[in-house]
Amino acid sequence: MDTNTNETVSRNFIEREIDKDLDEGRASEVVTRFPPEPNGYLHIGHAKSILLNYGLAQEFGGTFHVRFDDTNPSKEDVEYVESIKRDIAWLGADWQDHLYYASNYFDKMYECAVGLIKKGKAYVCDLTADEIREYRGTLDKPGKNSPYRDRSVEENLKLFEEMKDGVYEDGAKVLRAKIDMASPNINMRDPVLYRISRMTHHNTGDKWCIYPMYDFAHPIEDAIEGITHSICTLEFEDHRPVYDWVVSETGWEKPPRQIEFAKLYLKNVVTGKRYIKKLVEDGIVDGWDDPRLVTIAALRRRGFTPGAIRRFIELSGVSKANSESDYAMLEYCVREDLKLSRPRVYAILDPVKLVIDNYPDDQTEWFDVVNNVENESLGSRKVPFTKELYIERSDFMEEPPKKYFRLYPGNEVRLMNAYFVTCTDYEKDPAGNVTVIHCTYDPQTRSDLNFTGRKVKGTIQWVSAAHCGKVTARLYENVVVEDENGSIRDEEGNLNLNPSSLVTMDECRVEESLLEAKPYDSFQFVRNGYFAVDPKDSKEGQPVFNRVVGLKSSFKLT
Repeated sequence: MDTNTNETVSRNFIEREIDKDLDEGRASEVVTRFPPEPNGYLHIGHAKSILLNYGLAQEFGGTFHVRFDDTNPSKEDVEYVESIKRDIAWLGADWQDHLYYASNYFDKMYECAVGLIKKGKAYVCDLTADEIREYRGTLDKPGKNSPYRDRSVEENLKLFEEMKDGVYEDGAKVLRAKIDMASPNINMRDPVLYRISRMTHHNTGDKWCIYPMYDFAHPIEDAIEGITHSICTLEFEDHRPVYDWVVSETGWEKPPRQIEFAKLYLKNVVTGKRYIKKLVEDGIVDGWDDPRLVTIAALRRRGFTPGAIRRFIELSGVSKANSESDYAMLEYCVREDLKLSRPRVYAILDPVKLVIDNYPDDQTEWFDVVNNVENESLGSRKVPFTKELYIERSDFMEEPPKKYFRLYPGNEVRLMNAYFVTCTDYEKDPAGNVTVIHCTYDPQTRSDLNFTGRKVKGTIQWVSAAHCGKVTARLYENVVVEDENGSIRDEEGNLNLNPSSLVTMDECRVEESLLEAKPYDSFQFVRNGYFAVDPKDSKEGQPVFNRVVGLKSSFKLT
């Protein structure tokens, strides 16, 4: 009970299970882990697992481990290892000195496998992968025993050692658990524990030519590290009997407990590593950190904040039932995180020149502009004002529709924090594009004179043409789009790519001070959204701005 609010704090089902384990003595501490396979970059779904496991350790005064489940070197790379460490640290999940690699336990795993053989609980099988699949049976039909299932302990020990020593070709033999080929759970029908695979490992080099399978390695890794609660996603629920069998048969006194929760799914967003990898390899995106993706690296590069992601995970909740979260909720979270903490600046994405014909040619005035009207602590700045300005092209129309309150011939608007101006004329190029807008200004309407005369309905932003910087801005949409059936994939499973997923604007004009912005610095561009400096393509004095999120949202927090 929260004594300050008198409201009951709701606890998720995992917290309640841990409470019960502690109360009933099945656990005396809480040790959790995040065990990524280094075969790609992490995405927003992994953030849920990271923050859940780290949060549980923090809540119960326990320990949080990060362990690389690097048992499949054919798909793993040091690049992925380093990216994963950066992502976890950025999210704020501190593993302290508890960083581990499954490959460091290969000797112990081999020892455990030998122990199973000696107990008559494992055997070397010569069936091919296709034959093993055929012998396994189906959900409605029990499997049948391998013809090699009854080899003697001595023969199995000899064959397994020869597998380790490289006597046999890749795929020639496997080591299998001896459990129950008639089990209603297909995963218990003598699962493969080891396979022969000659691959150089990023951590162990060429020491091993046999590698353990995930269902065998993972429970042993947890047991070695003293993990008390192995928190994983729902697809491992049917594998839990194998997990429990392994830790039991290999003799661990305090076996970890596996608890499953529902994955985080985002509607119509690409999260699968296979799909992301293909987008990267096909050059559709410029890497795993392309801001159109929802890898953690991509979100960081785009300008999302750890606080926004933590809030999104919190709002998504923890449950046993699969569900989808709306991408708009993620955008809501970053918008809420940025709106009070970032300065609001003038930035013209699609500029057109505005000339104030009756303003002195050589005059420069400096206006005090509040950096964030909702957060006074961010202070104010001086903004220069001159005869020639840039405004947004969309802030002017030759023949406006009704209820258009911005600039058009004969109309008066306020230049934000400056003067009232009235459009008197405009110029066009041979193609019919407006190139210059002419106005006059009323010096009595200066914003800091507390002008109380006539009112105008339109206010537009601007930058001084003589005191601005030219930058590139990138506007992003989802890299895929729904078809008429609401799917992001066609009948063949290919992604429906969005041709408008990236719009690059190279002629943007911004306040001069923004030229000094550093990678990851972020701002609210007045009326255009939140933008952050791209860390990959920006150069000193030449920032490239990624739009993090727009200002408006259809998402409502209920």
